[in-house]
Amino acid sequence: MRRFAGIEEEYCSFEYAGILLQSIPYDGTSTWGKGADKAFPAFLNALENMELYDIETNSEVYKRGVHILEDVLENASPEAMTEEVYRKSKEILETGKFPTFFGGEHSVSIGIIKAHYEKYPNLTVLQLDAHADLRSEYDGSKCNHACALHDAGYNTNLIQVGIRSMDSCELPYLNRDKCFLAEDIYGKIDWMESSISKMTDDVYITIDLDVFDPSIMPATGTPEPGGLDWYTATRYLKKVFRTKNVVGFDIVELAPQEGHKASNFLTAKLYYKMLSYKFENHAK
Repeated sequence: MRRFAGIEEEYCSFEYAGILLQSIPYDGTSTWGKGADKAFPAFLNALENMELYDIETNSEVYKRGVHILEDVLENASPEAMTEEVYRKSKEILETGKFPTFFGGEHSVSIGIIKAHYEKYPNLTVLQLDAHADLRSEYDGSKCNHACALHDAGYNTNLIQVGIRSMDSCELPYLNRDKCFLAEDIYGKIDWMESSISKMTDDVYITIDLDVFDPSIMPATGTPEPGGLDWYTATRYLKKVFRTKNVVGFDIVELAPQEGHKASNFLTAKLYYKMLSYKFENHAK
């Protein structure tokens, strides 16, 4: 059994854990920077070297228990991977435990989100990302990373934050009332309440790490200048967790770089911070 963040085994068993962590190390459709399939071991290593008391929430969320599931390794095709992730996600949602997912590149989110909107019929999907990811098809597949949120655009209340790169073919699928472009929110805070006011009660969060500025998050497939800083992102997420019922989340597109640990650590800290926000003031 793999242990989360090096914590005691008693907190890591499936029976005890209130949180499930599903890794999907798939990197079959990325088109530039490769390496997202190598992300999970780097993420776990960073977790093991992180302080587990969260100052901001005055909590040690690991005590709720985090169980790491066996990796989803299907990679015969993007469609086969998506179907297997969808099947596994439905299985996870039946457990009643809090589901979290780790990529892999962003195509892994397609099946996860489908399983969630089938369970939560009035679901908001909050996408933090540099790229719109709204193409209907790319490179011969609807399950490409460039299409990661296309289906969600039709079947959920999709809110996009931090977008700063897209193709004109995506414009017909973009809802400008619910898309908060990076250039429009830079240096401001009013967009936070505005975006939250457009959400339904149940929210699923998908985070492509390229939403962060490359100055703090260079180890990702397609780093784009002009991204969010750490405190803007975490303050916003804290507001979402405090006001909405977050039903699950995924983090994708860490592409580890040899000799560079800061991005791995940011990712581990972000994952743990989101759990701390979720379970703040809630006893196990």
